[in-house]
Amino acid sequence: MAVVAALIAGLAAQIGRDGPSAPTNPRSATAQQPRDADTAEALAGPRWRAGLPPCPDGAGGAGSPELRGVVVECAADGSAVEVARALAGRTVVLNLWAYWCAPCAEELPALADYQTRVGDTVTVVTVHQDPDEAAGLLRMAELGVRLPTLQDGRRDIAAALGVPNVMPATVVLRSDGSVAGILPQAFSSADEITAAVEATLR
Repeated sequence: MAVVAALIAGLAAQIGRDGPSAPTNPRSATAQQPRDADTAEALAGPRWRAGLPPCPDGAGGAGSPELRGVVVECAADGSAVEVARALAGRTVVLNLWAYWCAPCAEELPALADYQTRVGDTVTVVTVHQDPDEAAGLLRMAELGVRLPTLQDGRRDIAAALGVPNVMPATVVLRSDGSVAGILPQAFSSADEITAAVEATLR
C-alpha cells in the first residue's frame, strides 16, 4: 500500500507541475500537421511532377467570415495559407475533392478548362480533402491539371462552410467573401460549370 500511495503522490505532483494540457483547436492559426510520411523530401518529387501554381494571396478585404481562422497548406510549396485572407477580394470557385474519387478525376480537367475560359474574372481553387498529400499531388500530375490547390486532410474548409459530406462539391464565393452557393454535384464540362456558376451568382 505504501508503494501505491507513493506512486499516486508522485503522479499528482507531476500533473501539478505540468498543468492541464491545452485543448486542441482545429481552427488555430497554424497549418495542419502533415502525415509523418509527407516530409518535405517525400513531397518534393510529387510537387515537381504536379507543377501546381502558387496559392492565391488575397486581393484585399477580410474575406469569408466562415473561413476566418482556418489555416491549411498550399499543396504547391507547403506554405501555410490563411484561407479567408487568401481568397478575399475575388470571386472564387472552390472545388473539394480527393485523389480516390473517380467523379472528381473526371471533373478536374473541366475545371481547368473553365478557368482558362473565364480568365481573371473568377479564380478556381481546388481543395484536396484526404490526408495523403502525395497521392493528391500525383493525381493532379496524372490528370495534367494545374490549378491552385489547398491541402485540407481534416476537411476544415468543408466544415466551416457547411458543405455536405460528398465529393466532389463546389462552393462559389463572392468577392466580399460571402457564400453564393454550394453545389454538391459533379460537372463533366466547362459549359456545365459556367452555367452553374453564373446561375449561382445571379
